[in-house]
Amino acid sequence: MKNIIIVFIAFLFTGITNPIYGQSKDVDQFTVQVEGLGCPFCAYGLEKKFKELKGIKKVKIEMETGMMNFEYPAKKALTIVQVEKQVEKAGYTPVAVSIQRGDGTVEAVDHKTKAVADGTDMQTLEFFVAGNCGMCQARIENTAMKMDGVQSAVWDKDSKLVTIKATAGVTQEMVEQAIAKSGHDTKTAKAEDTVYKALPGCCHYERVQ
Repeated sequence: MKNIIIVFIAFLFTGITNPIYGQSKDVDQFTVQVEGLGCPFCAYGLEKKFKELKGIKKVKIEMETGMMNFEYPAKKALTIVQVEKQVEKAGYTPVAVSIQRGDGTVEAVDHKTKAVADGTDMQTLEFFVAGNCGMCQARIENTAMKMDGVQSAVWDKDSKLVTIKATAGVTQEMVEQAIAKSGHDTKTAKAEDTVYKALPGCCHYERVQ
């Protein structure tokens, strides 16, 4: 009977302490979206630059989407600013950075959304843009975001629809023309053949007739 009680107490102690122990992590989890990765060599160069950070682990880069994930010791408290500088040193542009700290807190910055003054009249534009992959998505969204008055741009790979939030002075025609110049057809604006052909092979979508 005594042995049974001891086992039962040990089981309760394990059940109480394990969840608490599991909450304590010694690494921070990083997710970084990078603009400008066009080939495996680009991804290799980015990874090589980040491996200059002593202690970095589990570096994974998806070239198509420009997403990079890695772990870094929590005690070193790597900041968003330091991450962005490392991306820039590699020759690329940081689009968004998210950090899940070992203590459970989250820090994030997203340059895909611009701040607008309170009271500004906003509108939502949605239209078809031809494309295939994550590189297409980055190109379409970034082209729209460079326009004055555009606050956010999100392109869906499945529906081929881009959703734009912009000030009242931005017209759909203006955005479609800008996106077409980057190499992507819309229903009413067509990319130049030379621009389309210069896109990476994975971005050669079926042209809009």
